[in-house]
Amino acid sequence: MNARPLFLAGLIAAAAAARLLPHPDNVTPVAAIALFAGARFADKRMAFLVPLVAMFLSDLVLGLYPLLPVIYGSLALTVGLGFLLRRRESAVGIAGAGLAGAVLFFLITNFAVWAVPSGTLYPKTAAGLLDCYAAGLPFFRNEVLGTAFYTLVLFGGCALAERRFAPLRETAAAPATATA
Repeated sequence: MNARPLFLAGLIAAAAAARLLPHPDNVTPVAAIALFAGARFADKRMAFLVPLVAMFLSDLVLGLYPLLPVIYGSLALTVGLGFLLRRRESAVGIAGAGLAGAVLFFLITNFAVWAVPSGTLYPKTAAGLLDCYAAGLPFFRNEVLGTAFYTLVLFGGCALAERRFAPLRETAAAPATATA
């Protein structure tokens, strides 16, 4: 049995459970979870499925909300950013992808808040859209901080565990090929 996918899923589940603890607004593991899954799961279906299921389970506890499909769509795009890290993972690449995931989340979710037909918070004008983005800036700062922290925890924790436990290493997880 391959321990690596279970270990990765466990890390993601633990990070998603951190959403249930008291925290400042938007200092969450959301983007980091998606980025980590995209970078580390060999099976692309699992890279999408595990973080979305973990998020959904925590959302069942926290409460469902109208923009859930938008949030999950931005998560799926961030999983795609994680796929880009597979080719050449580095600290700078991970940090850049984490920042890109936070920016993507900010742009998509704030646009959705402005664009939702039933929304009356902001007028459906260019000025209303700019007001929506301006109002979201404090949340964006927190999103960047949360993404940076949880990206460090997930990627760093995984690297430490892989160093300590050979069965968790990607190379050890690959099936051996027989030679004739």
